[in-house]
Amino acid sequence: MPPFRRGALASAFVFVPLLLVTACGDPELGEECDDPGSSIECEHGAICTSEHGRAFCRARCVEQEDCPPAYACNGVSGTNLKSCQPG
Repeated sequence: MPPFRRGALASAFVFVPLLLVTACGDPELGEECDDPGSSIECEHGAICTSEHGRAFCRARCVEQEDCPPAYACNGVSGTNLKSCQPG
């Protein structure tokens, strides 16, 4: 196996940490999250909502019209907030 060139090794030290940082952002809508009721953990405008023993980032809502079809504007456990949850 040929030895690493100095430039290739330096590129690896830059690329790998950059990849880790970009892959570890806030969960987006529909992605799993860890802290039900937290609006800090999910992307802006979303809240971590518990569903059947798991939790997902869901869009916050005030009334049914704020949600897309097939979603219901329901309360989020432990908060006074609501999110668009699959119906």
